[in-house]
Amino acid sequence: MIVYGHRGAKGEAPENTLAGFCYAYGNGTRHFELDLVLSGDGLPVVIHDLTIDRTTGKSAKVADYSAADLAVLDARKNTTTWSRPAGIPSLTDVIAACPDFTHLQLEVKTDSRQRLNVLCNRLTELIQKNDLIERVAITSADTWFLQETRRRDRHIKTGLVADKRFPNPASLAARLHCDFLCLNWRICSASLVETAHQRNIHVSAWTVNRIQDMLELEKKGIDSVITDYPTSTRIYFDNRATRGNLRLPGRLDKDTDDQMTAS
Repeated sequence: MIVYGHRGAKGEAPENTLAGFCYAYGNGTRHFELDLVLSGDGLPVVIHDLTIDRTTGKSAKVADYSAADLAVLDARKNTTTWSRPAGIPSLTDVIAACPDFTHLQLEVKTDSRQRLNVLCNRLTELIQKNDLIERVAITSADTWFLQETRRRDRHIKTGLVADKRFPNPASLAARLHCDFLCLNWRICSASLVETAHQRNIHVSAWTVNRIQDMLELEKKGIDSVITDYPTSTRIYFDNRATRGNLRLPGRLDKDTDDQMTAS
């Protein structure tokens, strides 16, 4: 099971901040999901909302600030307790701070077409310049944006973010030539996962914070989970893998399995 840290590690450190990414990265997380919005000076910055209100307490649009100004704000409001100020980073800041990351899901939030067009250009340039084709996927619920990304470079991986069963998200992702299907875990079914896999689409479920829910999703065949608690989640699955490797061939360690299922 691949474990992606949601907005860095939303349950462990301030969401979508450099402090949060560095914390999770320092604890071994190498897969991250994060949100992108265009700054006032035309750079991809890491924030979930189109405004800075929720995480900084200031009332303004992200578009009103340059990337440098966003970086020095304090984005700890309504988030995990943290002792030091934590700003809103640019995507390049995150990449520089976590150089050995394995994979990023870059979720682009719905915005005006003009701003999305600029953001699409910036992301394409960044991915091509830094040779990140195999290490990132651009995801979005905005189908227009996904089509524009593919039009610019068909080698860039894309993913559809979906939280409704209809229209069938796996079929829609296939029509959009997506490589990823990022599902709200509550709508995930075995048949939906199977349909996606038949089209060679990676299925990632968000936002999953209970081990028992992850295990149920694993039975349905998903490829990865996006969680607010990547550190503890990784420890669980790493320990399970280690225990599995220690078993004698052909022997089922029932006590261990029962204990893990109950955890």
